[in-house]
Amino acid sequence: MPFGKYKDWYLIDLPEYYIVWYANKGFPKGQLGEQLQLVYELKLNGLEEMIRNIRRNFPKK
Repeated sequence: MPFGKYKDWYLIDLPEYYIVWYANKGFPKGQLGEQLQLVYELKLNGLEEMIRNIRRNFPKK
């Protein structure tokens, strides 16, 4: 996340209530909004662990 309380967090690691709040309020415009919408869908369908597994297999360099 590029700003706020969760600055520097991976979007997939944001608390579910925060993503749901954005879904109810309206996602921001642009790339961040699109990514938050994707994260919302992943969390809604219980797929966030899949992303965490990918991240574990491809650590930052």
